[in-house]
Amino acid sequence: MILTLKNTFEDVGNATVFAIRFFKELFVPPYETRQFLKQCYVIGYKSLPLVAITGFIMGLVLTLQSRPTLVKFGAESWLPGMVALSLIREIAPVITALICAGKVSSGIGAELGSMKVTEQIDAMEVSAINPYNYLVVTRILATTLMVPILVFFADAIGIFGGYVGINIHGDVSFYRYITKIFQSLEFLDLIPATIKTFFFGFFIGMIGCYKGFNASNGTESVGKAANSAVVTASLSIFIIDMLAVQITDLFF
Repeated sequence: MILTLKNTFEDVGNATVFAIRFFKELFVPPYETRQFLKQCYVIGYKSLPLVAITGFIMGLVLTLQSRPTLVKFGAESWLPGMVALSLIREIAPVITALICAGKVSSGIGAELGSMKVTEQIDAMEVSAINPYNYLVVTRILATTLMVPILVFFADAIGIFGGYVGINIHGDVSFYRYITKIFQSLEFLDLIPATIKTFFFGFFIGMIGCYKGFNASNGTESVGKAANSAVVTASLSIFIIDMLAVQITDLFF
């Protein structure tokens, strides 16, 4: 038990040092713009189909599940606003971040882990290339930028899924549906939900890079790095979300 706690605290300390190094290396040239854009393409564009399908199903299922209860109380007109608020505030950010934790963080952990155990990272250092700047900074920046964009995309697709769900049992025009949503939303509903997605993206990228960059003991550690990256990133998402809700409750 004591040994497990010691290893956990050591891991947290090493991850903190790893994150601090990111902010130091962020402003150190050369700036790997091409690699950054490539990672944005891999992390963002290639995740769009999965995020789109998940977002549509979230909006559709949430609408179909909520409608019977609201109909009982004669509050069916609240359904568009309720679906939009639920998606934008909580469901879309968390579910999209969890998808990225499973798809992106594991991929980064496995990729960097395989490069570490095959000594490709050591070869980059010998070749006078800064592997941290090239491999880590670009990936963390890409996840920090792409996850919020994917969440906005999931919000939009989820709202459309809600529109489809409402029209399964009724006939509501798209203009009336959108009007009801904008009447229910406030600008402060968007601010906390948007801010926390940047933290989701940062931790997804940072944890994946940390686990992969510190892999050792042969190819077996590659799978462990990928698995550990998913578990740790998913847990960090829930912790960040809990803290964000508490802070939002205090200030908003």
